[in-house]
Amino acid sequence: MKTSNNLLPKKLPSLKLIATGATLGPLVDSLHNQCLLQYEKAPIDIPNFMTHTDSTFYLIRTSWYIPLLLGIAYLVLGGILPRIFNTFLKSINVTQERLKNQQNPSNLRNKAIYAVMSTALIIKLSEILETSAVFTFREINLYIMIVAAITQWAVLDRSLASLLAAMLVSVGGPLSELPFVAADYWHYIPSAADYLPLKDINPDLEILKFFLGDHYEELALSSITGPCYAAVTMDAIALGRWFDSDEKQ
Repeated sequence: MKTSNNLLPKKLPSLKLIATGATLGPLVDSLHNQCLLQYEKAPIDIPNFMTHTDSTFYLIRTSWYIPLLLGIAYLVLGGILPRIFNTFLKSINVTQERLKNQQNPSNLRNKAIYAVMSTALIIKLSEILETSAVFTFREINLYIMIVAAITQWAVLDRSLASLLAAMLVSVGGPLSELPFVAADYWHYIPSAADYLPLKDINPDLEILKFFLGDHYEELALSSITGPCYAAVTMDAIALGRWFDSDEKQ
């Protein structure tokens, strides 16, 4: 029972993670949404009239259900997943690097701010790579994004648990969107939809048909979102550490 409790953050840090994910998450996500996807259900599209006359460019592009999804995501990424990996590493006797000044809320707050800012920059980078006439090779763009995500981890974190969490989420995060794409909550626009994760899967698996529909092998995502998920994991973990430190005071 004690181990189970240790895998869950306390109530106040959990609420802070949910609130941050629900408010800040959609704003950061909007930095690249206009060039990647289209929301079909309960969309929120606020044009950026200040700098663009083209009404297809949005200051905010999200949906009313995204704050709830991102609130839950930040709780899992910043509160639960790091604890699971830390517990796993301890169980196999892997020595972990102790975070410098980890008991200092001021330092953890600054790291959290830097993590959120760098995540926003990485997500904006994905938009630049996706829309630039210069960066036209998707493989190279993906490598650039991977390097950016790894650099963020190396500068701000460097813990094995965070790296493992980011690697898992960079793969699992995009896959978690498949049920929403299948249910027409959103779809990736043709210019960005370059990743068909289930294209080589047997097209007659009943369990996938049940959850994703008859043509699940045609569900398309964007490969460039993988490193973005890794970056979001980094800032959620940094926020979780900061909120935990406030609780311990």
